[in-house]
Amino acid sequence: MRTKAEVVVLAADLAGTAVFALEGAITGMQHGLDLLGVMVVSLITAVGGGIIRDLLIGAAPPNAIRDWRYPALAMLTGAAAFVFHSTARDFAGMLPTMLDAAGLSLFAVAGAQKARLYGVRPFIATLMGAVTGVGGGVVRDMLLARVPVVLHADIYATAAWLGATVAVSTRALGLPPVAAAVAGGGACFVLRLLAVWNDWHLPTAPVW
Repeated sequence: MRTKAEVVVLAADLAGTAVFALEGAITGMQHGLDLLGVMVVSLITAVGGGIIRDLLIGAAPPNAIRDWRYPALAMLTGAAAFVFHSTARDFAGMLPTMLDAAGLSLFAVAGAQKARLYGVRPFIATLMGAVTGVGGGVVRDMLLARVPVVLHADIYATAAWLGATVAVSTRALGLPPVAAAVAGGGACFVLRLLAVWNDWHLPTAPVW
């Protein structure tokens, strides 16, 4: 029988998988990939961060390998996006940003809460949340031969870390798992979109 915290982690993980798979599929189509390429990019975007997190916290084999629902959901989402590409293209303006923010929020919360379930200390758990949120996108961008978004986007990994921190902190203060997840996910989502809309950036070093 799963605990409430485990149910929240599973739900956020699967929801994030679907959202990031769709975002990855749109990115793949924008780069002119064929059906197989789109499905591969969808899969990597959706499960990459979770695999990295699971390996780091000792949850082996990772869920994406042990549980068939993760790869199946990611690849089916990618295939569906490819088939209905005209619909996705109609919303391609703001849709990828919204999906990315939603996936980032879901994975940041799921990553942090799963790390806590495995006995990881709170601060490290927040870092695991950030890793879960950005890991798949980093691998995706490397495959597409572009600089990873996390290295230059306006408040990206920072938003994931904030969401994970809020989720872990509110849970420690006694909030139920669902409420803590909503608080953390909401904080990440709002900060990420505000950063995009207002062109917020972290300070950068001058070019040498």
